[in-house]
Amino acid sequence: MPARRLPAYPVYLLANGLAWLFFTMAATYSGAFQVDDAHLGPLQLVLVGTALEGSALMFQVPTGALADVFSRRLSVVIGHALTGAGFVLWGASTQFELILLAQVVWGLGYTFVSGAEEAWIAGEIGEARAADAFLRGSQARLIGGIGGILLSAPLVHFGLAAPILAGGVLTLALAAFLALTMPEDGFSRRSGRIDGASTVDQVTTTLRRSVRAVRRSAIIPTILFIAAIFGAASEGYDRLGVAHFLLDTGLPPLFGFDRRIWFSVLTLGAMLLGLAAAEIVRRRLDSGSHRAVAGLLATFNLGLCLAFVTFALSGSFALAAGMFWTIALLRRTSDPLKTIWLNQNLEPSIRATVFSMAGQADAFGQVLGGPIIGIIAAAVSVRAGITVAGLFLAPAMLLYARTLRRPLEVPSPAQ
Repeated sequence: MPARRLPAYPVYLLANGLAWLFFTMAATYSGAFQVDDAHLGPLQLVLVGTALEGSALMFQVPTGALADVFSRRLSVVIGHALTGAGFVLWGASTQFELILLAQVVWGLGYTFVSGAEEAWIAGEIGEARAADAFLRGSQARLIGGIGGILLSAPLVHFGLAAPILAGGVLTLALAAFLALTMPEDGFSRRSGRIDGASTVDQVTTTLRRSVRAVRRSAIIPTILFIAAIFGAASEGYDRLGVAHFLLDTGLPPLFGFDRRIWFSVLTLGAMLLGLAAAEIVRRRLDSGSHRAVAGLLATFNLGLCLAFVTFALSGSFALAAGMFWTIALLRRTSDPLKTIWLNQNLEPSIRATVFSMAGQADAFGQVLGGPIIGIIAAAVSVRAGITVAGLFLAPAMLLYARTLRRPLEVPSPAQ
């Protein structure tokens, strides 16, 4: 009996919520797992992230082109399957080399989902509803993340690896669920194909059309440069933030519980703040306005720059926690806004590929900036590494100022 496909919008929200539930289960204690169980040093922590982002950098655009040519739905299913496998491998060993391999598998899975999922839902429900879907999707991820935190806390009593393994197994189950229920009515394989051409030719042609569209746009190159800058800054913070709490500020007592439960408390608070902020933005932002979206992103970028540096220099747990929540709120609200901003400038048939280019730019920044920050952290201190990460965001303000002075040009369809 053939599988029964479900409506696209609820599937999109459900997939986002469940994916983040399982991801948060795996990620909440991953930093502590790598520091306390695997005993990774500052440079090794950053290299773990570099392996993840290097994989994303290598495969991001090719997988996006494959999604545009063949099937965005299939790309999403494959991506979640690989992500789940990567999580399982990650939690299965404390050996540094296997942890690196797990990041490569996870990174490959991420590239199959990134770009394809956004392009899929925009094609299924139409341009008019896409901006609202991106913001609602971010809220679904935050709700799922809250559930992941609540589930990871009891699992950690079985070991720091337990929630990572559980998150991986459940992500594999999500891939199977989507394979059975995810529709694809707004995409035709023939729309991105050339009769008689080989698979390589199909993908190559899509890549060329995407590059031409980017080069003709007055806005997209700026978005890609900003993505690279943000990637360079975020990598140092993501890999060193937990170490800053463990090594510099310390974790205060928590009613007799394991002090590492603080990471669940911190992440839960961040999720709740992000959920509220996303709803405020959804109701008040003119998501069709280039100037409104770019202006808000510029404000968030400045806030992040200041919060990163303050977090790095904080000597008390209370101040560090406050900055942790500030950073999480600004980052989680910025993510759907960047997707909306980019989607304002895309031609539908190459949407997944250009979304993937933005992901590749972010990965490029992380691969380039991560080792630099890791070397600084190893040679000087974790505080110094996170401070440099915050300063990396400063040049993005010049790009925001430049694009806000220019009128938006609506690109013509790629030829």
